[in-house]
Amino acid sequence: MPELVFFSGTMDCGKSTLALQIGHNRSARGLQGVIFTRDDRAGEGKLSSRLGLVTDAVEAEEGMDVYAHIVGRVSRGGRVDYVIVDEAQFLAPTQIDQLARVVDELGLDVFAFGITTDFRTKLFPGSQRLMELADRIEALQVEALCWCGARATHNARTVDGEMVVEGAQVVVGDVNRPAGEVGYEVLCRRHHRRRMTSGSARAGALSPDVLPVPSD
Repeated sequence: MPELVFFSGTMDCGKSTLALQIGHNRSARGLQGVIFTRDDRAGEGKLSSRLGLVTDAVEAEEGMDVYAHIVGRVSRGGRVDYVIVDEAQFLAPTQIDQLARVVDELGLDVFAFGITTDFRTKLFPGSQRLMELADRIEALQVEALCWCGARATHNARTVDGEMVVEGAQVVVGDVNRPAGEVGYEVLCRRHHRRRMTSGSARAGALSPDVLPVPSD
């Protein structure tokens, strides 16, 4: 039976690499798929991984009907055997409904990849809808690690090197961005709550402790 599968995780957990691998495996078997993405770090209409792999994709722009796009491709004689969606958290809930319709009415497997929560620890609307509709939810097996070595469960946004917890939900950035730009880092819950990124931890380690001066 065709399924809507949601592969969820944090940033830096290999979701785009797995999306590319699934596409490669099916392509090697002679299957043809449609790949959607939204706001990829490599630019519009691209699906890229941190390992340097890049492929062309369809940009799932705001307001786009992804079901109609696939039906239109098939009606023009194109072949579609499966659908891959990366950065699925950025899709609108109505677009997630359209993906479910692709499964139910067109009989195609849909593999959606996305992070679950934003830098404020709030669910992305697209991810929430996927959790509500998916036939299966798979936690990605590559565990991202916080700078302290613990399992990273939260995504942090930095601006000018400082962690922020307010602002627009979607601002395109990447991990390991230089100071002065919007960047992201994965943290464990403890250090996300303390707003302690790797940069602030290093700065604290380099700062000399102030020792108490005994009175005479």
